[in-house]
Amino acid sequence: MGFTININGALRSVDVDGDTPLLWVLRDVLGMTGTKFGCGQALCGACTVHLDGSAIRSCITAVDSIGDSRVTTIEAIGATPAGERIQKAWLDREVAQCGYCQSGQIMSATALLTDNPHPTDADIDDAMSGNICRCGTYVRIREAIKLAAQARVKEG
Repeated sequence: MGFTININGALRSVDVDGDTPLLWVLRDVLGMTGTKFGCGQALCGACTVHLDGSAIRSCITAVDSIGDSRVTTIEAIGATPAGERIQKAWLDREVAQCGYCQSGQIMSATALLTDNPHPTDADIDDAMSGNICRCGTYVRIREAIKLAAQARVKEG
């Protein structure tokens, strides 16, 4: 079956079954490997992308449920103001260790700052609670989110 999906601002046509998870469309059909497979059950957050700006788990999102919504992946998140600040803060705080979960972490953190430019610790905990980091970089993740939020305050 054919679907046209708006991914990172470009319309992409794919020929897959409607129940194919968006994750596999991105990775296997379109070759966009920045979004990672972790658990396949929406429990770890490695596959997080944005659907119309909201963080979703692409491993359980069927391609036929996307419709006209805009999908943003890690490949394009740096082009958004919040995504650019998050990526810079991630580097400044040296968040990544193995790096496997980082695309999902960055996508969730960006959605948080887009919706809530001044998050509290509780807001950060809530937004990031579905993202697992096997290396345990949670303290640096929190610091990076706070740094990115502060950078927004300084910008404007």
